[in-house]
Amino acid sequence: MLDRGKVQIFSTRSSEDYAVSVIEELKNLNDFTRKYKDLKGDLEVKTFSDGEIEVDIGESIRKKDVYLFHNSSRRNKYNLSVGDNQIELYHAIDALTRAQAKSLTVFEPYTSCSRSDRATRRSSVGLWIHIKTMMALGMTHYITFQLHSDKSKTIIDPTRANIDDMPATSLLKNHILRNFVKTKKAFETDVHDNWAICSVDAGGEKMARQFAETFNCDLVIANKRRSVTKANTVEKIDILSDSPLDDKTIWIVDDMIDTGGSVYTLVKELKNRGVKHVNIAIIHPVLSGPAVQRLIKLHDEKFLENFLVVDTIHIPEEMREELPFMTVVKSAHLAAEIIYRINIGSSITQFFCPEDVFSVLEKATE
Repeated sequence: MLDRGKVQIFSTRSSEDYAVSVIEELKNLNDFTRKYKDLKGDLEVKTFSDGEIEVDIGESIRKKDVYLFHNSSRRNKYNLSVGDNQIELYHAIDALTRAQAKSLTVFEPYTSCSRSDRATRRSSVGLWIHIKTMMALGMTHYITFQLHSDKSKTIIDPTRANIDDMPATSLLKNHILRNFVKTKKAFETDVHDNWAICSVDAGGEKMARQFAETFNCDLVIANKRRSVTKANTVEKIDILSDSPLDDKTIWIVDDMIDTGGSVYTLVKELKNRGVKHVNIAIIHPVLSGPAVQRLIKLHDEKFLENFLVVDTIHIPEEMREELPFMTVVKSAHLAAEIIYRINIGSSITQFFCPEDVFSVLEKATE
């Protein structure tokens, strides 16, 4: 195995707490901290009176395996806009490159521009701009959780940088198995007979099908018709199912919720079909605009029971209080394991393999 050298972890201001969580998880991995100490890198952002910024690296990183955590969501504890976040990231990459890091991995748990992955008419392509800029500045490796589309990975030129689009669905599946299924008997009877996994739209069918295969239950496909005149607006949703939905427990799964318009309409339509329980499990809690109020309304009207999200985006305490039915699944341990394996030159194939359901359930009952 090829060892990439001493690990040093940095973060932009948008991802400081997340990076600290990953470092804490790394300390618990095998003999990692006995080999490498002081994992947290010294990065300072200076802001000038005219609004310009400068990023300084306060230590030598020459020939080190550097990981830079960043989150481009506008929801962060410094209230930085998406644009300001990206500019800070680009400055940080430039500074780390000039400091002669041996390798420079940008780790974005959530890529905010991932939906802007193709040109329509004369539009710009946000993901292309983002990736090309980072590569031009010296990024050699890009890691993220659950890009919006598989084809997005082709934007990166493999002769200049590598990309690992890591699935985060295992975090949700394992949480559901441990906290909702709990036993092998329940999995083989109640889940198989009474559960169904539902996509939000045709584009989410692949993810929903993977969940349905894991839980060995029915698959429901929703097909939405968007407004051609209003952004983030759904005009109609059709539901496709091979079996009746009466008295079913439905899990709606998707990679993200933005304004919540699609899922709001879908939950109401499912309730009209006579389902017993509706739960939602998503990876990226974008939750912009009216999303929070829509979720609150669904819960207050007894349409929605549980809402699971992964902490790929900062969720402030006030939002957690507004959504007491929301459970935040932590991902730092997964990020730490990925970094550890990449650093020692080990395979990361295991993160792409199907879950061993009964093994997870056995551990849940220990």
